Amino acid sequence: MTKARSAAQQRSIEQVETYTSHNYHPLPVVVASGSGAWLVDLDGNRYLDFLSAYSAVNFGHSHPDLVRVAVEQLSRVSITSRAVYSAPYGPFVEALAKLCGKDMVLPMNTGVEAVESSLKLARKWGYEVKGVPEDRANIIVMEGNFHGRTISVISFSSDEDATSSYGPFTPGFVTVPYGDLAAIEQAVDADTVAILVEPIQGEAGVITPPKGFLAGVRAIADRHNLLMIADEIQSGLGRTGTTFYCEQEDVVPDLYLLGKALGGGVVPVSAVVGNAEVLGLLRPGQHGSTFGGNPLGAAVGLAVVKLLETGEMQARSRELGAYLHQRLADLVGQGVTEVRGVGLWAGIDIDPALGTGREICERLLTKGVIAKDTHGQTIRMAPPLVITREELDQGVDALAAVLVEAMADAGATALT
Repeated sequence: MTKARSAAQQRSIEQVETYTSHNYHPLPVVVASGSGAWLVDLDGNRYLDFLSAYSAVNFGHSHPDLVRVAVEQLSRVSITSRAVYSAPYGPFVEALAKLCGKDMVLPMNTGVEAVESSLKLARKWGYEVKGVPEDRANIIVMEGNFHGRTISVISFSSDEDATSSYGPFTPGFVTVPYGDLAAIEQAVDADTVAILVEPIQGEAGVITPPKGFLAGVRAIADRHNLLMIADEIQSGLGRTGTTFYCEQEDVVPDLYLLGKALGGGVVPVSAVVGNAEVLGLLRPGQHGSTFGGNPLGAAVGLAVVKLLETGEMQARSRELGAYLHQRLADLVGQGVTEVRGVGLWAGIDIDPALGTGREICERLLTKGVIAKDTHGQTIRMAPPLVITREELDQGVDALAAVLVEAMADAGATALT
């Protein structure tokens, strides 16, 4: 069990709570360093990271290849803007396009910027290629989605926390139940230009789609001349045991949305990746980003692609993911009501009688494991792909111990 927080750590927490907008509710630990699957706080306590910054740290903290590339590039040049060419940019976009089996890359910084860019691209394609009348394009989206928190993106969110007090919202979106192909088919009209889907809904609680759903979306898009946009920002880049989760249904979307792990946990890097028939529609001045495609991000992104090209990370996620889910399945009925997910990604529903997901995560923290809750009762687990089997055991054993303690406390409470 971790020790009481030092004055230095408490002071750091107080500074954040005093001087930062309260748009997050962090766990009470101040991280000072990290390596592999481990984080270390200001007091020297070590924690297994079962969050990976929401999949941004797929390759572990301070991965030597990524740190080396970043340091080398920092010593040369870090930002030029796209007003000129930079040495790392060409190799990066070529490698990423080839990894995705596509023609072109539109680099951005954050995941939501990639999503926003894809919405603009889909509308532009709809007007200039498909022939939809101006200002009438609509895009089909899914209930329970999470694509970020900009105004346009929350305009089709079903999360009240994300939407309350932010209207009026951007029009042009039609929401259907996730996993419901009939509803998607029914929602298509003459002005529909695209279907936007998370192959796995991460923020919703690691919700996996029904078998055949993604293939069905691809078929509907083909039948009605629509773009299929796959938001693989969390599910992609090895997290689920394949480079992209869409591969597991032999589906190739028109646009991949990538981010988080694309920056290797070092810098923000995101991208829209697709073919020239869509990305080639952009002309100078029609879209851009000062930092998008910057030399530092491009150098790190290229190193990330090289890590994925070997297939080693994907294989680790498949093999260790199967072991993780086997271990978690044993907890169903022992304080856990359901486990979902694939690869090194799991959504774990906690029996409400034992407390909220947040309360279980706080208990886990005292045992040296960092995980994060979502939607009340769900804990998400997404350890770095470099984690070992022994470290997985340590994390799951900690969860099992926490559940036993929570059940004992719930029983004691029931008796009083």
